[in-house]
Amino acid sequence: MNSPQRSFLFLQGVCSPFFPRLAKRLRADGHHVAKVHFTGGDITYWSHEAGPSHAFRGKLSELPDFLAGLWERHAVTDQLLFGDQRPIHLAAIEAAKKADIRNHVLEEGYFRPYWITLEREGVNGYSLLPQDANWYLDVGRRLPKPLPAKRFQTSFKHRATHDVLYHLAGLANPLLFPRYRNHAPVTAPVEYTGYLKRFTQLRWWKPRDAERVRALAGGKCPYYVLPLQLNGDAQIRNHSAFANMPEVVEYVMASFARHAPPDSLLCIKNHPLDMGLIDYAGLIARLEKRYDIAGRIVYLESGDLNVLLDDATGTVTVNSTSGIVALEHRCPTIALSQPIYRLNGLTFEGGLDDFWRHGQSPDEELFRCFHRTLMHTVQLNGGYYCDTGIELAIDNVAARLEATTSPLEALL
Repeated sequence: MNSPQRSFLFLQGVCSPFFPRLAKRLRADGHHVAKVHFTGGDITYWSHEAGPSHAFRGKLSELPDFLAGLWERHAVTDQLLFGDQRPIHLAAIEAAKKADIRNHVLEEGYFRPYWITLEREGVNGYSLLPQDANWYLDVGRRLPKPLPAKRFQTSFKHRATHDVLYHLAGLANPLLFPRYRNHAPVTAPVEYTGYLKRFTQLRWWKPRDAERVRALAGGKCPYYVLPLQLNGDAQIRNHSAFANMPEVVEYVMASFARHAPPDSLLCIKNHPLDMGLIDYAGLIARLEKRYDIAGRIVYLESGDLNVLLDDATGTVTVNSTSGIVALEHRCPTIALSQPIYRLNGLTFEGGLDDFWRHGQSPDEELFRCFHRTLMHTVQLNGGYYCDTGIELAIDNVAARLEATTSPLEALL
């Protein structure tokens, strides 16, 4: 059941036209919409037709009072944002909870590539999803099989173009928003320089890596996979015991050297969107010597993760969505923090030292129930960067925002 007219306050969104298009849809449905701008990029991706806007130029400590004024002025009932770990969003979410205003948090999908995430109050480590295997079994058995996703194609060029436009507009921040500090640990110029260098080199790496994948998948040696996450990922910085990805690499390689079967290999695969600012190949070579495991590590800059997981003996992750991909392949998986899929029966519940020899495949019935529950509650078909994906997302997100009770709240 949909609620009567609501008033939505939009905070920062994804670098694309998704937010203003969604705002226009909500206004067409009879709701009120207002927007807070924190950067020049926010201004660039907004229009008067999407709703009135307000620029926040104060200190972070002043944000709750600033928002409280807007909540009263616009009679705000709901607050919408992308990514709950940005400092401005952390402050805004906590303030809204105290004021009994609903928070709606958007993120990339837990299941990809045709899904996005929409949860109330938080995602990932702050998700309202229970970490109780029995709850998923009980709920999932009662839910219908999810409909297949409507597919669409998002090119890297589309995504990169939106990102560049957003950050070009951010050049005006020292003048327009002098107190704003980007949530990302690396500035856009450094990021783009790294991407340019790495993507130029990928043309040489891809044939080499494809051969390495074929050798692993078709070989006789058991192998484990460690898919790297982005070094600046909030999942690592805010939801794990690790400070960065090099720390993860060393921790996993040290355990592998001590406890993995001596005939096994460890395949470390870089993230496809890594900026190339860390010399992982050099780091791994040094650690191979330190732990006396030369020849047992296979490093990939590229390659098909799905092919690797088909024959892998196990997957090690901190809290990446690649852990869900591994579970889809029925691959034994260990999560080194507390992602939503760390459930007894899905992931290995012992320590990493024991995982190498005692990892078990996930329970198929539990994974089926977990998948159905997420699809029913927090996953929506759509995307943020291409027109087809955006239109799908707008239809699905608008319907979810306008509902009085979210599907997850109804089940809980």
